[in-house]
Amino acid sequence: MILSDSSILQAIEKNDIVIEPYDRSCLGTNSYDVHLSKFLACYVDEIIDAKKHNKVDHFEISEEGIVLRPGRTYLGSTFEYTETRQYVPFLEGKSSVGRLGIDIHATAGKGDVGFCNHWTLEISVSQSVRVYAGMPIGQLIYFRVDGEVEIDYANKPSAKYNDRTPQPVESMMWKNSF
Repeated sequence: MILSDSSILQAIEKNDIVIEPYDRSCLGTNSYDVHLSKFLACYVDEIIDAKKHNKVDHFEISEEGIVLRPGRTYLGSTFEYTETRQYVPFLEGKSSVGRLGIDIHATAGKGDVGFCNHWTLEISVSQSVRVYAGMPIGQLIYFRVDGEVEIDYANKPSAKYNDRTPQPVESMMWKNSF
């Protein structure tokens, strides 16, 4: 079941959902709008190896914005830091962003109960498009969990994305055994 605006507000009051900074005008009927931070990154090498720690170049979006081009994976991040203690957060792109040909995540739209961080975005574009820091980029939708969570993400020994950072984080696939 998806939380409504009033349920999201109640969860925020109980600290079951934390959004920093919080802006009441970003609360929709059943979602919360998040914004693109000024931080972006791109992989250095043309070929990305799933078994290796691939290096990224970090850079910032200037006031004039930045043109994203097809054929690259841009790692971005949300301006907002979030915590989710009792709900499963899903990050979806806003329809206005999709209509610009921007995808904000390739496969990682679902968060875990206990995820506490800025969201890393896996941005790709179908044609060149200029983006700006602070623009609405997505919306968080919260689902109720059926049953008790045994170990939340923040306390999982295998969790790879727990270090709090406003910058996008590259893939940690290389930490898996395969």
